[in-house]
Amino acid sequence: MATRFREGDEVRISDRYAPGHVRTPVYVRGMLGVIERVLPRFLNPELEAYGVNEGTETQLYRVRLSQNSLWPDYDGEASDVLELEIYEHWLEPVAPASNGRE
Repeated sequence: MATRFREGDEVRISDRYAPGHVRTPVYVRGMLGVIERVLPRFLNPELEAYGVNEGTETQLYRVRLSQNSLWPDYDGEASDVLELEIYEHWLEPVAPASNGRE
C-alpha cells in the first residue's frame, strides 16, 4: 500500500488541541521534522483507547527533529536529534508533493 510520506520528506507535526488519549506529545506539536523511516500500519490507538476503532488502521512514521529546534536553551551538539513515532493523521506536508504523491 502506498504511503502519504516517504523517507526524507519534511513534515510538520500538527499543532492542535486533542483531548483524551493522544499519542503525540505536546512539546513536538507545530514542529518541523523529517521522515526518518516508514513503519507498518497499526490500529489507531487514539480510537482503540475508547473502543470505537472498528479495525481502522493508520500509518506510523518515525520522525526526526533537531534538539535545537525543540529546546531554545539546548546546549548539546548541533547534530543531536530526537526521533519519535508519529501517526499519519498528526502529520502535515511542508513542501508540495512531487512524483504524483499527495
